[in-house]
Amino acid sequence: MSAIQDFLQWSETASVRERAAAASGLARAYIQEELAFDDRLAAEAALALLLDDPSPKVRLALSETLSLSDRAPMQVVAALADDQPQVAAPVIVRSPLLSDSDLVDRVATGAPEIQLLIASRPRVSAGLSASIAEVACAEACMALIRNDGAKIAPISFRRIIERHGDEARVRGALTGDPHLPADCRHALAASVATALSQAPLVRAAMGSTRAEKIARETCTRASITLIRKMEKGEYPALVEHLRLRGELTSGFLVRVLAYGHVDFFAAALAALTGQSSERVHTLISGGRRATPAVLLTKAGLAGCTHKPILMALETWRKVNAGREIAGPQEVSWRMLQTIDNDGADTSGEARLANLLKRIHLEMRRENARAHALALAAA
Repeated sequence: MSAIQDFLQWSETASVRERAAAASGLARAYIQEELAFDDRLAAEAALALLLDDPSPKVRLALSETLSLSDRAPMQVVAALADDQPQVAAPVIVRSPLLSDSDLVDRVATGAPEIQLLIASRPRVSAGLSASIAEVACAEACMALIRNDGAKIAPISFRRIIERHGDEARVRGALTGDPHLPADCRHALAASVATALSQAPLVRAAMGSTRAEKIARETCTRASITLIRKMEKGEYPALVEHLRLRGELTSGFLVRVLAYGHVDFFAAALAALTGQSSERVHTLISGGRRATPAVLLTKAGLAGCTHKPILMALETWRKVNAGREIAGPQEVSWRMLQTIDNDGADTSGEARLANLLKRIHLEMRRENARAHALALAAA
């Protein structure tokens, strides 16, 4: 006991460097040595008193020494965590004594520097990640995304995009995350397209109407690319995301089918009709044209799209069975040939014909480019 008293008396006249070294030594003795009960109580009292030291260097020495130990006095760790960011940093980032509830509270009430420190912990639970996604600053969310030790639920990814999707650095971090769900990737692509269309330079160069049109087309192409790269198990989530955004349109599904994404088309039909995925797959792969036509009507797809869609389904069935060789270029052309302009819905058919022509020409350009590159590499 007298040793602790002597320490406290000595600290009143010691320099900052001496007090910092002594604080670190006392903290190390507390967590590493087996002290008698009375000595332990006295050491705790001394550590608590050092929390009031006017020099942040002394308090930082305590924070650094106690930060990795689960034997540190909780009241001291909690006080250090509430100190200025420089002092709090070691315990905020490393202390095993801070529970998720402790950290969630600090995310909600702490400064951006504290939020950033919490997001950088070696292990961040899904619950803590949700709190960071919901209220933390963009820098903290970016640190969370880049933290390999963080568990981030899909809903937290979505919330980060909603709150900080307009931040280029956050978008860059999200794009590089292999765990980002497909619907979030689509939302991110939409956010990028919107940001570009609203850029003053882009609007000045091409006008607001054309900029917005190009943004929509860019987002649609990004959706097709995303579908091509994603796992089939993610289809329902992306379908629901597109449906809620109002983007699961007849034109979009025509484009999806022209590119040969039959399984995604089936997932979309299942969502739009309320039928099970298994039943929809059975109906559209059965070869009977009347049955898929009933599904298309129930799904609310425009009547002018039915013939092109049925032609595409029939062609892709033959391709998958090995009875025919065809790709999006050929399929889009066959779909186009089914359209006539003598029906009642001429405007709808004209728009559909223009869409299929664009798809066909896009594929011809892509195939020509690929052929030229192959020749150059030969």
